[in-house]
Amino acid sequence: MKLQDKNVLLFDLDGTLVDSAPDLALAVNRMLADLNRAEFDEDTIRSWVGNGAKVLTERALSGSTEVDETLDTDFVADALSKFLRHYEACVCINSVLYDGVRDGLITLKQAGYRLAIITNKPEQFIQPILAGLALGDLFELLIGGDTYPLRKPHPEPLFGAMKKLAVTVEQCVMIGDSKNDILAAQAADMASVGLTYGYNYGEDISQYQPNWCFDNFNQFVAAFKA
Repeated sequence: MKLQDKNVLLFDLDGTLVDSAPDLALAVNRMLADLNRAEFDEDTIRSWVGNGAKVLTERALSGSTEVDETLDTDFVADALSKFLRHYEACVCINSVLYDGVRDGLITLKQAGYRLAIITNKPEQFIQPILAGLALGDLFELLIGGDTYPLRKPHPEPLFGAMKKLAVTVEQCVMIGDSKNDILAAQAADMASVGLTYGYNYGEDISQYQPNWCFDNFNQFVAAFKA
């Protein structure tokens, strides 16, 4: 199997293309302030990112990666609503692209590769971030964490993407920084690329055995020319 043989590239967003942790942390702390709860530093909140807005909210309320199972569901729903409102207001203030991402995506697009986003971030935030970072016209398909009933690491969003793009699993590769991306790809019997930067809960992504692993985006793009 060669990476160059894959012509449909399915990208995660947070931690893969965009370092969005600064704005997520800002919204989380504004939510916590509304609730008169202690705020957290950006590095702590960064370690909670990757499983969607609801889980991020639950982790913030728990003050831990491990969610407090005794949290009241109505309280969580109210907190989530506050978080989403705050995040909508600051979705692309301090978020930045990782090194090499914009030029790399343009290079791949111009070379004829089809690009799509599959993220656990709510769908409403994807386009504003892409537009704010001048990536708005590069992707053929955008799938968020609420586009389908299930999100990564479940393979349903990947199956949905293949159906919408009318492609086979052999044409596709899932690219991400988190075990959720690799596990979703494996469950879909799809090839995967692990990127060692980003938000993988302090774990080495290579332990989840992606088909390819790269330390930065430039290395990933260069592999298509090898």
